[in-house]
Amino acid sequence: MPSFSLDVISDDSDFAHLDYAASAPCVRAAAEAVQDLLPRYGSVHRGTGVRSQASTLAYELARDVVAEFVGARPDDTVIFTRNTTDALNLLARALPEGTTTVQFDGEHHANLLPWPNPLRLPTPSTPDEAVHALKRALDGLAGPVLFTVTGASNVTGEVWPVRELADVAHAYGARVVVDAAQLAPHRPVDLTELGADWIAFSGHKLYAPFGAGVLAGRSDWLDAAGPYLAGGGASATVGDRPGDLTWATGPARHEGGTPNLLGAVALAAVCEALTATDRTALHEHEQHLLARLRDGLAGVPGAVEVSVFGPEHPRVGIVSLALPGHDPAAIAQRLGREHNVGVRAGQFCAHPLVRRLTGGDVTGACGDTPGLLRISFGLGSTTADVDRVLVGLRETLGT
Repeated sequence: MPSFSLDVISDDSDFAHLDYAASAPCVRAAAEAVQDLLPRYGSVHRGTGVRSQASTLAYELARDVVAEFVGARPDDTVIFTRNTTDALNLLARALPEGTTTVQFDGEHHANLLPWPNPLRLPTPSTPDEAVHALKRALDGLAGPVLFTVTGASNVTGEVWPVRELADVAHAYGARVVVDAAQLAPHRPVDLTELGADWIAFSGHKLYAPFGAGVLAGRSDWLDAAGPYLAGGGASATVGDRPGDLTWATGPARHEGGTPNLLGAVALAAVCEALTATDRTALHEHEQHLLARLRDGLAGVPGAVEVSVFGPEHPRVGIVSLALPGHDPAAIAQRLGREHNVGVRAGQFCAHPLVRRLTGGDVTGACGDTPGLLRISFGLGSTTADVDRVLVGLRETLGT
């Protein structure tokens, strides 16, 4: 079980929050790190005063902690962003001219929409199919190629065969970026073990909801690209005439403006706490809750669990349901109003995948209304939370 520093902060013990995949609750480690810094922070990289120097140190220490959390290699860089979407857009802007980007259409929009020259592949039905489809797509491509893939689906929770796909990509000379927004809160993430050139994730999914994200990985394309945000911090020198300037190197090149110190420190505090805790025990507890939920859902009439790779494929604590004949949004509202349960309804910024999972059209398997109902959990979730949503679904779908 998690240590005290990973206790979830909540002012409502009677509320079952089961929408972690959208935004996870804050844990004590993040809140205490912010609270400690609030009385004494100053501008980062902007002054010689005690507060500025202390804040700069805290910010760069946070970068070091995150680097350790993702297993950054000696030549890798860690850039703080606003969230996963921001991180992936940053990388998209830094790609060499003419780069072809390859992805499956089951991605979250954050990893589907930013990329130039996209080659979009249909979502596979099995991991083996994914590997073979990627091989066919990469065969014969010329110039720089980037393959983008999620670590775990934000719709089904299924863990993608990232390492197998990365090995294929590298065999064809392509690079790989992993959207770890849903993977990092549930499992250890390591650039080398994943076979990733870059990894991106969000603080608000990782129990530090303070508007910080991360892009970590190879520095060469990032150092060669123009700054993501032109302005103070990104510039090293600025002359008297337009264009007479030099840009900073390293992370500063893409962190223009005053950075989100509190967000970076909060995120790093969670990374440090997770690194120090027993991740195996956390995983086992989550899988126990997942099994309890899925077993219970088998007895809920009118609720159909959706999946890409099949019901036995490994997944994190996310389950989505088709509700034929029911409006998922209306069911979610009733669960909140009548049972004090928070879940999510809709297409979860993954429209192509939801269309596939609902029979080719979002209205096909969900009655006359679009979307799915999603239940997601993590640190602080309990068997009582799972039992409550099951009771709520049985009562709500039965009326």
